[in-house]
Amino acid sequence: MIKLLNHSLQTREKIKIIYYSNDKKFTQRTIKVIKINDSNVLAYCYMKHSVRVFKLDNILAVESVYRKPG
Repeated sequence: MIKLLNHSLQTREKIKIIYYSNDKKFTQRTIKVIKINDSNVLAYCYMKHSVRVFKLDNILAVESVYRKPG
């Protein structure tokens, strides 16, 4: 998971995450990572059209938006 987050940070590529929000809801978001620290990810969220903070512990899955053929 952290590998894909770091890849998005370095390449500025979009990724998809499954996120468990503070209000107990599961959401799928497409994001572009801006910064990562020990507990949070700062990213542009395409669903909300704004920069958001995501708790690392609440990110349940990460997937590349661009899949390699094969």
